[in-house]
Amino acid sequence: QLQPVESGGGLVQPGGSLRLSCADSEFRLPYYAIGWFRQAPGKEREGVSCISSNGDITKYADSVKGRFTISRDNAKNTVYLQMDSLKPEDTAVYYCVVVKTVQAMCTITLPEGNWGQGTQVTVSS
Repeated sequence: QLQPVESGGGLVQPGGSLRLSCADSEFRLPYYAIGWFRQAPGKEREGVSCISSNGDITKYADSVKGRFTISRDNAKNTVYLQMDSLKPEDTAVYYCVVVKTVQAMCTITLPEGNWGQGTQVTVSS
């Protein structure tokens, strides 16, 4: 099974930006719909965004719509999450994972497969 690896997290001030990356060592990422999830301390893991395998369909949680942009470069075996206008409530560990496709749409509620180790995003002044 695909084993995703996340990178790009860090400490940023409110209003700042970060770009997260997701890749896998066996170059199988291009064949799957991929989702980004996050888990804040004391909270359940939640879906943030997803993208179809060819990149033509994307979906966002209401809490990040208009601020986050998901994209992929299959030639580079990488899925990105561009996060702008970051807020303290975006602080969490962010994970990428293969997600189910339902009626040709990727989902942010049906993760499947292996989870990576995650990357910490901290938004604080």
